[in-house]
Amino acid sequence: MVLELSRKGKSIEPSVTLAITAKANAMKKAGENVISFSAGEPDFNTPENIQNAGIEAIRSGFTKYTPASGTPELKEAICKKLKADNNLDYKPSEIIVSNGGKHSLYNALMTILNPGDEVIFSIPYWVSYPELIMIAGGEPVMLHTNEDKEFKFSSEDLDKVKTDKTKAIILNSPNNPTGSVYTDEELQDIADWAVKNNIFVISDELYEKLVYDGLKHTSIASLNEDIKKITITINGMAKAYAMTGWRIGYAAADESIIKIMSNIQSHTTSNPNSIAQYASIEGLTGSQDSIMAMKEEFDKRRKIMADLINSIKGISCVVPKGAFYIMLNSSQLYGSEIEGMKIESSIDFANLLLEKCKVAVVPGVAFGDDKYVRLSYATSAENINEGLNRVKKLLGSK
Repeated sequence: MVLELSRKGKSIEPSVTLAITAKANAMKKAGENVISFSAGEPDFNTPENIQNAGIEAIRSGFTKYTPASGTPELKEAICKKLKADNNLDYKPSEIIVSNGGKHSLYNALMTILNPGDEVIFSIPYWVSYPELIMIAGGEPVMLHTNEDKEFKFSSEDLDKVKTDKTKAIILNSPNNPTGSVYTDEELQDIADWAVKNNIFVISDELYEKLVYDGLKHTSIASLNEDIKKITITINGMAKAYAMTGWRIGYAAADESIIKIMSNIQSHTTSNPNSIAQYASIEGLTGSQDSIMAMKEEFDKRRKIMADLINSIKGISCVVPKGAFYIMLNSSQLYGSEIEGMKIESSIDFANLLLEKCKVAVVPGVAFGDDKYVRLSYATSAENINEGLNRVKKLLGSK
């Protein structure tokens, strides 16, 4: 007799990009010059002052268990950061430190959702949103957005998908994968809708430091006390401080929410890495020069990548305002045949680029929209020029 495994577990889908990623890695291992635009992390090393703080933590014996929800010192540093950067007043009891931003999202969804509750988020979406919602017993509700509106949604759009089961919305600004950034007016519109309908807002702000063209990031919870009460703000050290592998994320919310999140974390993972917590204090309170240097470099690469894409026949993109991704519209090529390969989908187009150009991208179907592929400019300007010039050679100039 075969024992039945978890139906919930079996319902969780693996990444649809695994096959292409595996193929790209195999080609690299075989010595082929594959240029990858798939990276979801900065290509810079963690700043030296943060490295040194981690080393000092090890040498000082800061290698034991900490409180399950994070150290008081790091929570204090997060509170000061939220006040200085986001005009948000929180107490340490309203903060939880988790094993990365994804873990904070998981804790938040586990805290607010009951079976059958619906969570609205926009397409294109970050790949883990639907799966995290389902793990927590909720139902994903996907809201289509359009390129001509910079992939952003409004209260009018939310009204079209809201039901009596709607419990929360996920707002991701700056956005992965689109790079869209919501203005204060757009955020106020969404905040008013959430307060009026008494619906939670989970605000994913991992890319807050990476905004361009003179724009500024605003935390939706900072708009007024009413929206703050129903918002869970998610952030972390990974993107701004090039600390992806250190696995430190955090959330700020009403104390009643944080208490439950902390209880869940105490029985699942317990405390985040003690050394990484110590280093994160230095990241938040020490010199911020490295952030500006990384942002300036990302901005240069963003412009190079967008200009090159928009010079190539059959493809196009909207210039993103934040993060380090571009959604390349490949749909004009669907239905065509290029060098013996039929192009009917984003996976077909991604395979074409990998096989004919040795360029790796992420198919848009992974983000819920098959019209696009995602490119990351968290790689060198040299790689961007070389990779996209290979694509231009294949497809031709406009």
